Amino acid sequence: MKTNDERMQDILEHLKSLQHIKPETIPNIDLYMDQVTTFMDEHLKDTKRYPNDKVLTKTMINNYAKNNLLPAPNKKKYTREHILLLIFIYYFKNLLSFHDIEQLFKPITDKHFNTPEDLPLEEIYKEIFSQEESELSRIKEDIMDKFEKSKTAFSDKNLDPEDQEYLQLFSWICGLSFDVYLKKQVIEKLIDGLSETDSLKKKK
Repeated sequence: MKTNDERMQDILEHLKSLQHIKPETIPNIDLYMDQVTTFMDEHLKDTKRYPNDKVLTKTMINNYAKNNLLPAPNKKKYTREHILLLIFIYYFKNLLSFHDIEQLFKPITDKHFNTPEDLPLEEIYKEIFSQEESELSRIKEDIMDKFEKSKTAFSDKNLDPEDQEYLQLFSWICGLSFDVYLKKQVIEKLIDGLSETDSLKKKK
């Protein structure tokens, strides 16, 4: 079994390997669904938990469209903007409900999807992901800080080394989870605020 120090090194190596999809790698031609799933699987394969996991399937795409997360394709073809939205959905789907993602995306799809007179979706995508490097550096530091704190947990309990190692791992995971839990609460509150704003506009 790996030690916690070895686990920390594995985590750092994994984070180093992660990269977002650059807009210039997205084809300039519209794609059929099979081409979209192949493109996404190829470019996001390093984010999969298990080798047999699928980044995106036809069923997923149909569900996104059915739940108003993704505009309908044009003659069964998907544009670059569809792919940009699918990338955002990929990152949000494990954190938020379809309803929350729909609320969050609605102003984007209304104003910036295939609307030349407004800021293009690609520019929004570039702006969001331009923060990646600085954010990743900060997140690495936070993970390492929580790891160092976990190494002091249960150190005064006279436990056998294996049990202490596991409880320190548990402490580390709990520290990371609490952070995620609180941020998820904040995100949901912000999205609930969008719903309240929409309700007020409709009343007026």
